[in-house]
Order: sequence, then C-alpha cells, then structure tokens
Amino acid sequence: MKIELVNPYVIKILISLRKEDSASSVSKRIKLSYGWTHKWIHELINEGILKEKWRGVVLQENNKRYRRILEFIKKNFIDANFYYSALSLFGIKYCFTKTDAVYIWTEGRYNIARYRDYYPVFIKIKEEDYGLFLKYCSKLGLKINANKGVFYSPEIVKDFECEKKNDFFVEKLDKTIEFMKDKIYNFQPALEIIAEMYNKKLNVKYKEANF
Repeated sequence: MKIELVNPYVIKILISLRKEDSASSVSKRIKLSYGWTHKWIHELINEGILKEKWRGVVLQENNKRYRRILEFIKKNFIDANFYYSALSLFGIKYCFTKTDAVYIWTEGRYNIARYRDYYPVFIKIKEEDYGLFLKYCSKLGLKINANKGVFYSPEIVKDFECEKKNDFFVEKLDKTIEFMKDKIYNFQPALEIIAEMYNKKLNVKYKEANF
C-alpha cells in the first residue's frame, strides 16, 4: 500500500464511507472538493479497497488494506475529541444537547460530572438516521450507553431544531438555558458565563466577591 494513502483526506473518506457510496456524497460529508475526493477514491479503487459500480463505488469491507487502516484509526484517533468530530462525517442529523450543549455554548469553559473513566457525550439523533448512526459506531468501535470510558448517550427523536456553533451542531441557546435553569444547582456558574458571553439578563450571581 502506498504511504501517500495514509493522509488526513483518506482517513476522513474511510471514516465517512458507506457500503455503497459515491464521490459526490463523500465530498459533501467530509467537506472536500469533488476533484480531490475523486482523486483519493480512485487511489482506493487501485488498492482494491473500493470497487467501481455504475455512478458509484462499493466498499470492500474484507479487504486487508482497509482492515489495517481501520485498525490504525481505532488505535490512534479514537478518544473523546474523536467522538465530537466524527459525527460531522456520518452525514446524519445530530446535535449536542444537555451537558454538551452547555460545554459548547460556554466554549469549553464549563464541564461537569465527567472525567476520563466516565465521559458520556450527550447528543440528539434524528429517528430516521439512527440506523446509520449505529452502523458507523459499529464500524469504528464507538461505544453507546456504556458504563465507563467515553461513550455516546443518544436521545432519539423524530426531529429537532439546532444551531451551528464553532463547527458543531448544538441545541439552541435558549433551550440550553432552560436545561441549566432546571438543574440550577449544577449549572448556576455556567448560567453566569452564558449571561456574560451572550449579554443575557438571567439574574444569576455565583462569583465570589473580589476584595
């Protein structure tokens, strides 16, 4: 296998690929130009990882080179950050919710009740996309509703509204504020951060007085 194939573009393509796919669909999911996506897909065809099909390609899931790269991804990339960034490559409708919505709206300044050995990632998944989500998680070895480590804690709903914040889809700010107010004892400091960051009048005061 050519060493040039182990690059960020090919890694993203292999994460995003479905059993039957097309260069145009992959290009949209990984946000890479069609020309560059087509080039790397052609290289993967030459390696036997993909097989051409009319107006598309078929992933050869038992190809040894593919299995090796997939194991390389699992051993070297899958951590908490991967759980956040991988979702955008799946081509599904999702958004971060609950504690993760707070985490994203505060731009990482507030996180609570999570640590390396227990780190649920709270997301909403559109009901019609849940099957695809499960397939991607199975392919990459990503955990769902586990008891330890990093794992997705999904809420499956028919549809939902969300916004984009720093490249992530996240529950709307007002709904996140409602969530924090409902659990005020955990999120009062975060409410003050939100009030300052977004000029919201939330009538909260947590900071200790400075003397």
